Amino acid sequence: MNSPRDILQHVFGYESFRGPQEAIVNTLVQGRDALVLMPTGGGKSLCYQIPALARPGTAVIISPLIALMQDQVAALVQSGVKAAYLSSTLDWQETQAIESQLLDGRLDMLYVAPERLVTSRMLEKLSRVQIALFAIDEAHCVSHWGHDFRSDYLGLSVLREQFPHVPRIALTATADPRTRADIAVRLGLEEAEVFISSFDRPNIFYRIAQKLKAMDQLEAFIRREHAGDAGIVYCLSRNKVDKTAEALNQRGIKALPYHAGLTAQQREENQTRFLREEGIVMVATIAFGMGINKPNVRFVAHLDLPKSIEAYYQETGRAGRDGLAANAWMVYGIGDVIKLKSMVDGSEAGAEFKRDEKGKVDAILSLCESVQCRRQLLLTHFGEQLAEPCGHCDNCVEPSPTWEATEAARLALSTVYRTGSRYGVEYMVEVLRGERSERVVSNGHDALAVFGKGSDIADKDWRSVFRQLLAKGFLQPDIEGYGALRLDDRCRPLLRGETTLMLRREQSKTLTPKKTGGKPALDIASEDRVLWEALRSKRRQLAQEQGVPPYVIFHDSTLMAILEARPRNLREMQHLAGIGETKLERYGEAFLSVVNEYA
Repeated sequence: MNSPRDILQHVFGYESFRGPQEAIVNTLVQGRDALVLMPTGGGKSLCYQIPALARPGTAVIISPLIALMQDQVAALVQSGVKAAYLSSTLDWQETQAIESQLLDGRLDMLYVAPERLVTSRMLEKLSRVQIALFAIDEAHCVSHWGHDFRSDYLGLSVLREQFPHVPRIALTATADPRTRADIAVRLGLEEAEVFISSFDRPNIFYRIAQKLKAMDQLEAFIRREHAGDAGIVYCLSRNKVDKTAEALNQRGIKALPYHAGLTAQQREENQTRFLREEGIVMVATIAFGMGINKPNVRFVAHLDLPKSIEAYYQETGRAGRDGLAANAWMVYGIGDVIKLKSMVDGSEAGAEFKRDEKGKVDAILSLCESVQCRRQLLLTHFGEQLAEPCGHCDNCVEPSPTWEATEAARLALSTVYRTGSRYGVEYMVEVLRGERSERVVSNGHDALAVFGKGSDIADKDWRSVFRQLLAKGFLQPDIEGYGALRLDDRCRPLLRGETTLMLRREQSKTLTPKKTGGKPALDIASEDRVLWEALRSKRRQLAQEQGVPPYVIFHDSTLMAILEARPRNLREMQHLAGIGETKLERYGEAFLSVVNEYA
């Protein structure tokens, strides 16, 4: 059973390949290198797992996270594959046992971290083994231009030098053209065949709103659309993670924190609970998520602005990996903009890197402030064009009106200049609105010509004006001014009257996703609800008995297929997506009995 299609059907339980999967698989089977860009949930792992089984020897998969290695190995073992991982969580005896299996040729796949792979001890052992292929997952980590650079990845260039005849595949879900080129050079994959899948995730509904009362907004969103669902909430700081998780629990929403300030044991316990229990919300910094394989994360929320579109795309891509409907929800405010730009200015990086990082902040701001289709903007950033608006984002469903804001913008810029470029947005709004606060009067700014000239515009609308002026580069945060704003040279044509400006008008969006353009959500008919819960209960019981996450037994999409097909015997069940021969043998009768009992 060495044919890729046979392996796909009999081991993994799928009838056909998706997108470029088959071409990638054939490239590796034939011994050639590949560089693969494929969105999260697009089926990247099958691109190297199937060639690993089709080629003689052991495939070595380089992965940056222990949790991901454990998850992938558990899923492969369930499908009857001889897989193992080496990590710091194993004791000496366990490590020795796995290394013996490797040297004896008893492993189909071995997962290792990059820092372990490049040790002389590991390379010496691999030199004595027949290797089917090397797979480098999360390959963007090798690039300084990527959003998650890891120095350990730089040593992976040794693979081409020491194993020149072993095919290699590098995979990532997020890489702009410069990062792609950097990956190829650093890993010695200049001659590799490049496969770029569509970056579109049609099952995700994108929405971005102004940050008002963030916790109230988040609670309302979860209760309205995701009660009882698993989700991830991203925050910029550890302190905010802790406070947000605590607040959600106080409001009756089961949440756990995750950040680098927790002990390794706390992080592992919280991550394990998130993977194995139903309906937990993980509140985290960006320290959480890369490689998390949980397919039924129904939403990803951001309470702070991500550092780049690449980071935003990677993080939101953790929602809806099973192809069912999911939400990417974000609120942000002007404080986020100032904080990110100040962090860049305050870093010790070189001028070119700072310029690049500021460009990334400007790009994510443009995405937030634009009135265009979110999906079109996202795809354009990755070099892909979507001919028509998607109809499945907030700007498509509830378009924001624009207004002629030239005079308001000039007034805002003039206020920044006349107050000495020493103050933040809230102070600017006080002056423009004509509020004689103690600090405005003591500074004598109630005597300025701009004082009170913006009294006809509401506070929230002035904040929106300043935020959009920052987004367009007319204003910049002053790193030494604690949130103060200063004029950028780009504002000169506007101040001189040489150009006009249209801005987005803030409005209260209901932010209710429309079920257009994506696959259906888990919308279970009332008459099927009892059987659905019984199937989930059986899956949960089997998972607990084996100490694995429920989705390792069957994905939600496979349970949906069982629910819809109501198979009467194993022959009918074996044709359902996600049920390979080993899983059919292990679990077929158990799920058939549930169907028969409740049907």
